[in-house]
This record gives sequence, C-alpha cells and structure tokens, in this order.
Amino acid sequence: MKALLLGVLFAGQALAQYPAKPVRLVVGFAPSGAADFVARTLQEPMQRALGQPVVIDNRPGAGSSIAAEHVAKSPPDGYTLLIASPSSILVNPLISPRAGFEPMRDLVPVTKVSASPLVVAVNPALGVSTLGELIAYAKQNPGRLNFASSGNGSAPHLAAVLFQRLAAVEMVHVPFKGGAPAVQSVLAGDTQLSFATPPSVLPLVQAGRLKALAVTSRDATALVPGVPGMAEAGLPSYEISFWYGLFVPSGTPSDALSKLYAAAQRALEAPETGKTLAREGTETSGSRSPQEFASFLAQDAKLWARLVKDAGVKPD
Repeated sequence: MKALLLGVLFAGQALAQYPAKPVRLVVGFAPSGAADFVARTLQEPMQRALGQPVVIDNRPGAGSSIAAEHVAKSPPDGYTLLIASPSSILVNPLISPRAGFEPMRDLVPVTKVSASPLVVAVNPALGVSTLGELIAYAKQNPGRLNFASSGNGSAPHLAAVLFQRLAAVEMVHVPFKGGAPAVQSVLAGDTQLSFATPPSVLPLVQAGRLKALAVTSRDATALVPGVPGMAEAGLPSYEISFWYGLFVPSGTPSDALSKLYAAAQRALEAPETGKTLAREGTETSGSRSPQEFASFLAQDAKLWARLVKDAGVKPD
C-alpha cells in the first residue's frame, strides 16, 4: 500500500511539474516552407510560456503523413507536438490511407494557430500578368503548364485541381516534399506556377522574382496587399482557405494538453507573433478551446472530403 501511495504521489508531482524537459514541435515539411515558418514564429514565445525549449523537428515526406504518424505513435506525454494543415489531418487519409493510422482518432487537437488564403504565383517568364491571361494561356496550351505543390493531396494541390475544374483548363501536377522546394521549382522555371502559401512566396513576389495573380479567397485581403481576390480576378465561384493547427498524440494527459493550449494562446497573443505572420500574408487564428478546434475540424472535414471526391484526386 505504501509503495502504491508513493507511486501516486510521484506521478502527481511529475504531472504538476510538466513540462520538465524540452518539447519537440514536429513539422511535416522541409525547412523554409510555410509550416516551418509558422512553427518557428511560435517557437520563441511558446518557449517563454512553457519555461522549456521548443525544438523544431522537420520530418518531410508523404505530404506530411510521415510526421503526423510519427507524432501519433510517440509517447503521449506532452513532449511531442505536431503542427499540421488540412492536408495531413483531413485529406491524406482519404487519398492514401495508412494501415493502423487515423489522424482524427490517433491525434488530439490543441488549437488552430493561423489562417490565410493561398497565392496563385507564376514565374514572370511565363508572360502572363492576370488570372484571366493565365486561363487563356492554359486553354491555348492544354497540358503544357506544370504546377508545383507541396505534395499530392496537399491544400496547394487541391486548390489547383479545383481551379482546373472551374476554369476548364488542363495542367500537369508536379509534387514536392514541401512548399519551399515547390516554390523553388517555379522560381527556376522547372514548373510555371503554384497555388502557394503566402509565407513561401510573398518575399519572392515582393522582390519581383515571382508574379502574384490572385489570392484564393473570394475577395482581396489586407494580408496580401495589391493582389485581387478570385471574384475580381474573374473566377467568382472559386474560394479556398488554409490553416495550421497544433496536435498531440491521443492519450496525452489533460494537464499537459491544457498547458500546451495556454502556451500556444500566449504565443499567439504576443504582439511580435501577429506582426511576423502578417508580414508573410498569414494571420493568427487561435481556437477558444481544444474542444472548439475539434468541432471546427469535424465541419472542415466535410468540405475537404467533398473537394477530394469532386476533384477525383488519386494517389501518385
């Protein structure tokens, strides 16, 4: 009995002391992409809130499914955290199911952290200046335009698939292991365009090395100044948005989940966080609770499932 009481006491002390060591924040894409940018923006303010280092761990591959499964199968002790988009949580399981792994079952939502439209960015050498000109070029040259994405089934991929359907054009998909290498391929001229996350393309747009034709929201946004929304650009039936959120393995203690949620909220409320994200075309978008984020995911899953079905997306 004494041993049992001591065990309970020590367990309670360990829980009360959480976090007692560094927390790993796993990113399912290569460094310098949008997910990596958002993770590194949160890194310092979350460290201050937790009182422990937050270590970024990039694990690219399979459209971020490798990272998501790695986190889901990590010890549920609050020391492994995933930053993920709709792709890895809601879309990949529909396109390429992985035996023994279901994100909505094996991961627990902590909070949404950011939201933004995507940017239709092209290589200036293509010679188009508006979305209308891009559509006209694609119609005149079916199958000759190559679009880059951060992976099969990623939001940039599905955004381009939806664009092809609504604009009645045909393009070739070239998937990469992250937003950064995808954008580099457009920059190099190996591909001609990408429906990219703002952090991965805006610095290049501002430097004149890429041309932004539109954002994927229906209307223009102050997040990406000077770039029209889809309605103004000539495709009013088109609209799609993008978010990132934090997740932990299923079974993570509620105390650790609460402390991670609180740390994330403090990080999002820090003035430097909003300013840094805004400079890259993204805004903070925290959830009121982990439960609210879970409810949001349940509704958003319906949208992405319908898009996958309507678009007829298949595995590579």
